[in-house]
Amino acid sequence: MTATAPAFDLSVSRVIPAEPQALYAIVTEVGRMGELSPETRSTQWVEGDGPVVGARFKGRNKLGWLSWTTIATVTEAEPGARFAFEISPPSRTTWTYTFEAVPGGTRVTESMRKDSDQPAPIRLLQRLAGVRDRREHLRAGMTTTLERLEAASR
Repeated sequence: MTATAPAFDLSVSRVIPAEPQALYAIVTEVGRMGELSPETRSTQWVEGDGPVVGARFKGRNKLGWLSWTTIATVTEAEPGARFAFEISPPSRTTWTYTFEAVPGGTRVTESMRKDSDQPAPIRLLQRLAGVRDRREHLRAGMTTTLERLEAASR
């Protein structure tokens, strides 16, 4: 049996001159995600009030003129090491942040994985909102998020 490759499997890393625990604390304070992510406008806990497996938060996102909300469920929460959450259908995207102590600080890696293609109507809306290459758009957004995380850690 052959495994099927995911529709999206992207990651971006950056070494940030800060301790893993400090960076983990910023990322897991989900109310700050709108400050970090160029696509997320705001987030808030809706079930649970912190980064524990099973806690849920709502995100409000914007892409050009297109806006939508999502519900995310925390799937991993290892302080100073790893934080992951899955976005509910139709997205079914898993976002993961890993924190690894390295000389000069912490290598933070932001990853996203989506096992199936986005439904055609959503792809059409993304194109109408100005995004021709969603993969590259996501990669650029992840790079910006890590740049903003570094700035927030100072």
